[in-house]
Amino acid sequence: MGKIVQVRFHGRGGQGSVTAAELFAVAAFYDGKYAQAFPSFGVERRGAPVQAFLRISDSEIRLREQITKPDYLIVQDPTLLGENSDVLEGTEKTLGILINTDKPTWPSIKNSVCIPATKIALEKIGKPFINTAILGAFAAMTGLASLDSLRRAVNERFPEALAKLNIAALETAYNFIKNR
Repeated sequence: MGKIVQVRFHGRGGQGSVTAAELFAVAAFYDGKYAQAFPSFGVERRGAPVQAFLRISDSEIRLREQITKPDYLIVQDPTLLGENSDVLEGTEKTLGILINTDKPTWPSIKNSVCIPATKIALEKIGKPFINTAILGAFAAMTGLASLDSLRRAVNERFPEALAKLNIAALETAYNFIKNR
């Protein structure tokens, strides 16, 4: 059995954490990998903290539980990193933490990579729908899915005009990370 890469997303209801995990899983599948994506649902509502999970492997994935020790962590809303937060729980050996923020760095978190996903989404989509910008940044950061496969997943998920805007956000964020 091959190595399973585990990713945990933290966001707020309405930010597209679940959709982001699903789109990345589809893109990984198009790249010939096995993938699974699933949410953690409770009494979530728009604005409430939400978690989504993603696993990618070169072989079949039989795990079905939530991810408590992720290889990568994606933080779609930096306010979730507040004092009493459990967002960083289980990340002692995490390879990278992607944070949506305008800050160039997040010095208090080791292995963090910052992306202004909200700014990119507002510029390219016209609304703060950050999930595709996050995916572009995450693909550039990890190489776990190709840009072509992510474009394909977005094209299949959204109507043509909306897909075009989301692909622009995806590509901008990808290039932002690649050109750092």
